[in-house]
Amino acid sequence: MQRSQLPVIDFSGFDPAADGGSAWDATREQVMQALETCGSFEAVYDRITPEHRQSLLEVIAKDLFPLPLETKLKNASDKVYDGYLGRFPNLDYESLAIRDATMSDAIPGFASLMWPDGNPNFCERASSFVKKLAELQGIIRKMVLQSLRVAEYHEEQMQSTWHLLRFSEYGAPGEETKKVGQMAHRDANLLTTVCQLNGVDGLEVETRDGQWIQATHSSPTSFFIIAGESFWAWSNGKVYSPMHGVTVSGKETRYSVLLFAMPKNERPIQAPVELVDDNHPHIFKPYYYDDYLRFCFSEEGMQQQCKLVAYCGADTTKEPDA
Repeated sequence: MQRSQLPVIDFSGFDPAADGGSAWDATREQVMQALETCGSFEAVYDRITPEHRQSLLEVIAKDLFPLPLETKLKNASDKVYDGYLGRFPNLDYESLAIRDATMSDAIPGFASLMWPDGNPNFCERASSFVKKLAELQGIIRKMVLQSLRVAEYHEEQMQSTWHLLRFSEYGAPGEETKKVGQMAHRDANLLTTVCQLNGVDGLEVETRDGQWIQATHSSPTSFFIIAGESFWAWSNGKVYSPMHGVTVSGKETRYSVLLFAMPKNERPIQAPVELVDDNHPHIFKPYYYDDYLRFCFSEEGMQQQCKLVAYCGADTTKEPDA
């Protein structure tokens, strides 16, 4: 079926602590169908208002990214895909990240590196934003596990997750021709929420059947959800992890905020026994997340079309076409 847009699912009015009722059940069915077929969808979530988005945009665009490079480089890390990213050849892109962003001291700790006064305004806006994004992710993950009939693993999965918050700026190319802002890839983590903060589109997602779709907002309270490879493996293939990338065009800078739900490295990623049987054998062997990330950025890993299949695909697992 040809699609002109990603599935749109309305979470407005949902209580993050709820887990039942007719509206919940109907939405849960939509979530599972979207993640099975597209690996992604547009979530309408009014607990983050347009005014909240605008207030965060202002502090990011006016206070954060204009900082001197030497200041932004203080956002350093020895972890893969962590900390400051930028200064790439032929790519007008900068990004800064905050580890364990849902912990109370994480955002103030980052702010103290960036500004002498710790920028309380930034801390207040970013902390509130990330809390509500994490709540949305929690709702979605609970719905998925209920759909898979393994809801008893929800608390364990949440406890074995940490969050990375990333702020990104894509420079405007100043022309109508699209330019690559980020190469097509799959996320290695569990679940990603993308907020195209100033309404400048650019995200593109490939569905399971190979169709590329431009992720465009249908609402001022829209966010885009993307399933990562860890969820693909954990669900034994029920949840699909799509290729996606960013293209930019026009004369307006693109700002985005992303929240990544990341698996802790304490235990291997593997499908629960309830999701494996003779008709549904393991499609991925158990693996540790940090080991897989190192493979992804190795010379061998960079050459693979589908890194997860190459790294730990079962003998019968085939690479996706994309």
